[in-house]
Amino acid sequence: MRILFVITRADTVGGAQVHVKDLAAALMQMHHEVLVVTGTAGHYNQVLDTLNVKNIALSNFVRSIAPVQDLRISVKLKEIIQTYRPDLVSTHSSKAGLLGRIACRLERIPCLFTAHGWAFTPGVPVGKRYFYQSLESLASPLSEHIICVSEYDRYLGVQAGINPDRLITVHNGMPDIQPKYWADPVGKGVVNLTMIARFDQQKDHTTLLQAIQPIKNLHINLVGDGPNLDNAKALVEQLDIEDKVSFLGFRSDIPEVLAQSQIFALISRWEGFPRTIIEAMRAGLCVVASQVGGVAEAVSDGETGFCVARQDVAMLRERLAQLVAEPELRLRLGLAGRQRYEANFTFQRMYDQTYQVYERVLACEGKL
Repeated sequence: MRILFVITRADTVGGAQVHVKDLAAALMQMHHEVLVVTGTAGHYNQVLDTLNVKNIALSNFVRSIAPVQDLRISVKLKEIIQTYRPDLVSTHSSKAGLLGRIACRLERIPCLFTAHGWAFTPGVPVGKRYFYQSLESLASPLSEHIICVSEYDRYLGVQAGINPDRLITVHNGMPDIQPKYWADPVGKGVVNLTMIARFDQQKDHTTLLQAIQPIKNLHINLVGDGPNLDNAKALVEQLDIEDKVSFLGFRSDIPEVLAQSQIFALISRWEGFPRTIIEAMRAGLCVVASQVGGVAEAVSDGETGFCVARQDVAMLRERLAQLVAEPELRLRLGLAGRQRYEANFTFQRMYDQTYQVYERVLACEGKL
């Protein structure tokens, strides 16, 4: 099979980018041919190069809406499809999903869209939410199926007026790690909490930093970069917790970072189905996360970690203080999280289910 992936951003390596990277590498191992088209060239293209995944970066292919520029990108995608002649096009992220589906319809090529968390999910600013809900409702007939990464997102899609028969849930999955990267939730001395998240509007570092201020014997490692990084640093100084917080920047050695942690946190305003939570469970860490999007489908509250209400500083502080004080609880929740990963969130399970969707799309188009 010849598969073309289209994804907008290449300046970061977030959940959608990891999803495409892992699928592309696995498909190549199974002797399928793969090409990835991204937006303006960035670090992600280098990551694909190291895996020998063929990729093309399109300048001016960005997240923001620019009608004339977007029309040119659609034409360019159409030209790439004409040249590459894929059996299937798999689009990812809102902009790539829309422009890629339009190009596929013009070329009559089977197309699939994966929604890595809808842009109209609760928590997104209201004006943006209604705009993208209308856009996705109009665009949904352009592909035979849409993969949702959580049941919550599938529900939102149905509520937005998308045909339920088009929506298929495939939870994210991650390749396993070597046992040497399993964490020790008990640890010794100061408890290390890690959060891996881009510093932008979606992630809520503010609530986390406010919550940890009075908790003793706790150190926070913040992994990531982004436009709100300086704001977070200023808040750390304002709260007088410089000695409790380390900003680690962008890291490509996430398994190593998690192996040195005792707690993982993901505090957000909205989510789809976060891969970082799966990475933490894979490492055997207990997880504390905002109960947004599909988070509760990964974190079993009280069994593998805790779900806390969005922007609830007091509740988050209470859960973190409990975990810092009870190493045996951290160990129990972490072990249960590792078992939940093995049962539900392996890469092989995700790959098999995704490939079945590919076959369904091709069957619907009479290509199988």
